[in-house]
Amino acid sequence: MSLVLKNVVKRVGSETHIYDTSVELHDEGFNILLGTTLSGKTSLIQLMAGLERPTSGEIWFKGKNVTGVPVQKRNVSMVHQQFINYPNFSVFDNIASPLRVVNLSRSAIDERVGRVAEMLKLTPMLGRNPNELSGGQQQRTALARALVKDSDLVLLDEPLANLDYKLREELRDDLPKLFADRGCMVVYATSEPAEALSLGGHTAALHNGQLTQYGETPSVYRQPTSLRSAKVFSDPPINSAPVTKKDGRIHLNDQVSWDATPAQMHIADGQYNIAVRAHHITPTPPSGASVKVSGRILVTELSGSESVAHFVMDDQTWISQSHGVHANKVGAVAQYYIDIDRCLFFDLDNKRIAA
Repeated sequence: MSLVLKNVVKRVGSETHIYDTSVELHDEGFNILLGTTLSGKTSLIQLMAGLERPTSGEIWFKGKNVTGVPVQKRNVSMVHQQFINYPNFSVFDNIASPLRVVNLSRSAIDERVGRVAEMLKLTPMLGRNPNELSGGQQQRTALARALVKDSDLVLLDEPLANLDYKLREELRDDLPKLFADRGCMVVYATSEPAEALSLGGHTAALHNGQLTQYGETPSVYRQPTSLRSAKVFSDPPINSAPVTKKDGRIHLNDQVSWDATPAQMHIADGQYNIAVRAHHITPTPPSGASVKVSGRILVTELSGSESVAHFVMDDQTWISQSHGVHANKVGAVAQYYIDIDRCLFFDLDNKRIAA
């Protein structure tokens, strides 16, 4: 089973929503569309579903050209971030609705609805209406309707975005188990890098309608091919700055430089951009090589057991993210350590240089 986009472009009026995109999605595990709002995630899902037709290019599924084939003629299920259920149907009838369309027998419907309801812990709610359910239970109902259909392609458009943190974590853990061994392809859109890493599979990084990279999720995260891909896959935002490599040293500014690591020594002398994720800039030295920097604190954030600080160094804002509670006073000058082994190098066209 494969889903292939061949030079797909989507324009609406004078605006381009999807630029020329060619990619073959993996047929096992999750295929994640990762990007911010307006990056093109929903547009791609609508094209994959057959809700929209590309302006140019082709979409192939299971070896057949399905470009322009409407969603009603495809074995596709979709779940949106809004809780889309039939308000006047019971939970049972909501889940059973796609099975009744294909005239499945009552006994087969009862068996399949009962099985998926048990998986999603909805059995006690089958007689209720959606307005009697919590947000998490409503979204479980929408997921159950997608699962019960046994679709070839399941499209999940930020399905957990409107849930509270606890429910999001619970369902995020459950989703890979729910789709394991179901023999379907799953495409999951999210704006959260942590969610992509948690789900694994393969990730397509998207920015302003452009596919910047596609590959195994850990590889896209650890080995971005461009600075844009690194930015898509970083939360908090990745730090980036120009540097100069000269005579075996990396110069960040007039005050900050370091001896090139063995991995960085092969990079030719010249000008580059580096990028370093926030959790590799910390108030305490890392276990490996590091360089000390200082800056004036602009903003501090405490989130559970993590501390985030935004500070200014050399007229540029940097972000540090570290474990534990670190009380930094806004306006004070604080010291941080950059893990130089974790610096990513890019040429001036922002293409990754292996180091």
